[in-house]
Amino acid sequence: MHHMPFAQVRHRVVAGQPLPFNVYRPDATLLLARGQVLHTPQQVDRLCERGTLVDLTELREQLAMPETAARAQLPRLWQAAMARVEQLLRAPLAPSFRAAVDDAAATLHKLIDRDPDLAIFQVLRQDGGERTRLGAEHSVRAAVIAQLVARRLGWPEPDLRRAFKAALTMNIAMLELHGALAAQSTPPDAAQRRQIREHPARGREMLEAAGIADADWLRAVAEHHEERDGSGYPSGTRQPSELATLLHRADQYTAKLASRCGREAAAADRAAREIFMQDPEHPVCAALVKELGIYPPGCFVVMACGETGVVIARGATVMTPLVAAMTDVYGRPYPEPVRRDTREPTYAITGVLAARQMRAPLMPDKLALLAAD
Repeated sequence: MHHMPFAQVRHRVVAGQPLPFNVYRPDATLLLARGQVLHTPQQVDRLCERGTLVDLTELREQLAMPETAARAQLPRLWQAAMARVEQLLRAPLAPSFRAAVDDAAATLHKLIDRDPDLAIFQVLRQDGGERTRLGAEHSVRAAVIAQLVARRLGWPEPDLRRAFKAALTMNIAMLELHGALAAQSTPPDAAQRRQIREHPARGREMLEAAGIADADWLRAVAEHHEERDGSGYPSGTRQPSELATLLHRADQYTAKLASRCGREAAAADRAAREIFMQDPEHPVCAALVKELGIYPPGCFVVMACGETGVVIARGATVMTPLVAAMTDVYGRPYPEPVRRDTREPTYAITGVLAARQMRAPLMPDKLALLAAD
């Protein structure tokens, strides 16, 4: 059995979440079993101070989980990955920040590659949470969109990974504010407007202080609210990098899909159309619409037969995705979701539903299995 210091993988442990691997004392005897919960960051820190160990074989198995896990487990792995991102974004000046970003990004890359439709489902089905969690989850969702659109554009793998990590960290200077703005019914006050305007430059500074030296990554974070007509901020440049434009559109699209106090989430088809119309000649805007389609996974729809359901996978055309019917023609929830092929006229999509109009609870594990049938 080969071991490594727990401190080197401390960023993989989230306070309040089950341990993903066993933890051993310095003499290699078992101290904490996988699945036990450390309730505070201080408990995690104490394990580092005690010189505890982890088993390399167990660690490799845990790292491979997105590629080998049963499909029904994938929604749970998404939840765990988002929790880890929340933790790392809360501590950007931690010595392990760069390694934690690389590690979290690698796990999320595997989840996206395993099932891109399920990744898009995570973007659309935004359930909300605490203030910092809202900001962190928004960052993950924007990063998913950025990677998928960059791949649609044919970017090479190193650029895909840079785009993902830049999107993950672009709002690092306003995580708390993101949640506060979602909860308040009034416009931002003067202090909040100042923080909004300054967060791209402040985010770059925070990333530089955390050891990020990639010039393209840093520039994209600093410019991710700039516009080609000069109306953006903080500098008003008319020449933001292509990566910055990608982050900007992914950020905007994800924000449109999130509900706020006094504002309902935009329908997915309208959100994509609005992004496209902002700059229809830019390849990023066109690629975003082509990648997500009119009815992306996670979109609630009504079918010609009167059933309502949720899109679980993209189809042969943008108009014919795979849908899981959730309610019958009378609005009564089905005991379990039923697979529907919208290429059939009976199940053709006739409209998009707001989240409040869906009367049936989602069953993520069953939906993940249904999409693979």
